[in-house]
Amino acid sequence: MSWPNVTVVDACVRRDGGGGSPTAVTDDDLAATDADRRAVAAAAGTSHAAFLGPERTPDGGWPVRFFTAAAELPGCGHGTVAAQAVRLARAGLSELNDRQHTGGRTFDTVAIRRPAGIEVWFDQGLVALRQPRPDEHAAIVVALGLAADDLHPADVPRIAAPGAPRMLVPVRDRSTLLRIRPDLDRLAAACRRYELLGCFVHVPPAGDRPGAARMFAPAIGVDEDVANANSTGCLAAHLLDAAGAQAIAIEVEQGDSLGRPASVLASARRGPEGITTRVGGLAVLREGR
Repeated sequence: MSWPNVTVVDACVRRDGGGGSPTAVTDDDLAATDADRRAVAAAAGTSHAAFLGPERTPDGGWPVRFFTAAAELPGCGHGTVAAQAVRLARAGLSELNDRQHTGGRTFDTVAIRRPAGIEVWFDQGLVALRQPRPDEHAAIVVALGLAADDLHPADVPRIAAPGAPRMLVPVRDRSTLLRIRPDLDRLAAACRRYELLGCFVHVPPAGDRPGAARMFAPAIGVDEDVANANSTGCLAAHLLDAAGAQAIAIEVEQGDSLGRPASVLASARRGPEGITTRVGGLAVLREGR
């Protein structure tokens, strides 16, 4: 089927407005099948597509669904940045405070016009953390092609779940990060076996220097993500937990290995119910309105 009014958004661009993760955004068609929706990203030349629902849910959230070529996702961080940027552009406002409904959850969003684009923040909610079992860790590390000396000497891997779980894998430095060449078939099999969305390989932020990361998710049809905002929120939760702090804010650079430099912001806070996070990024609309 044909999808009118598809907007391609570069989500989570760097501070100068360059790079970002191309994401297709369009209005959902309730007569479409999920196969139709899975085809949109490929047709637009993007890894992900966001579908904006026609009316609010009873709790006041605008429905947004996310698809890759392989499957529907329960959530998508950079897709949320893209979707809310389009909603602000359509509204013709300078700022839009609203609510989004995705994956059975309704959460707060804010979109603000900036000189370099549209800045979007959203509440990721609670992030659950646990240590991976030895077999989980070993399977992912082997699939990534990492040796023991490649792993970060002062950080540890974690399973983080803001909904869908993924493994956070810290490595020694940026040069180690950039030379990773995973066995994608093996990695996809391991992620399916352990019910992981993928793995977020990262170098933690240090001092004033942002962190760096690469997200591999071949089990859901994304060999490598340009920017994974939800995993950045997970990393903020992990770093907060490891430091025993009450609040933390980080920036993580991504996409350099793909020639699409991206940057994601995240903050984490410890509360009565656990660790909650907010995730943000800057978006630039490229096509359509």
